[in-house]
Formats: sequence, C-alpha cells, structure tokens
Amino acid sequence: MLPMAQGRVHVIVTGRVQGVGFRYFVQREAWRLGLRGFVRNVSRAQVEVVAEGEEKALADFVSEVGEGPPGARVENVQLSRQSPTGEFRSFEVRVSSG
Repeated sequence: MLPMAQGRVHVIVTGRVQGVGFRYFVQREAWRLGLRGFVRNVSRAQVEVVAEGEEKALADFVSEVGEGPPGARVENVQLSRQSPTGEFRSFEVRVSSG
C-alpha cells in the first residue's frame, strides 16, 4: 500500500472570526481529521491557520474552515500551499500574534 501524500496549508481567514469560538472549532476539525499545526488570532478580524497532514484531510479541513462554526461569518479565505516540514506533533491554539 502506498503512503498517502502529505501536504501543508497556510490559511488566513477574514471576517467575524473572533469571539465566536472559531479557533476552537478549527482545532476540533484538525483533531478529527488527524492534522497537525496551529491556529491563532493575528488581527481584529483575522485568524491564521497552519496545518499539515494527508492531502485529502487538508482539502476537507480547508472546506470546513471556510464555513466556520455557527455565529462566525467568513468573508475571505487566503490559501497557500507549502511543503510540509514535520515540525508539529499536534494541533494547538496559540496565543495571538501582535
């Protein structure tokens, strides 16, 4: 059996994504899909997400992040693909930057 292709995504989500449980929603989805990485607030209306794992799981994850939890209003999702580094052991909610 061939190993599953691994990938990494860097996502900036803009909209009403703070004060609505967005980061914890993202963390639960990452855990559910077996992904590693982090989520954090980066400005008043933006959340940054970095995730690594199987390509299929990443695609499902980005779709869920683009919807967000009830109460959130995602206005924009900036997605960039990167080479996985293997630096993460789990998926965590990090302290806000800035």
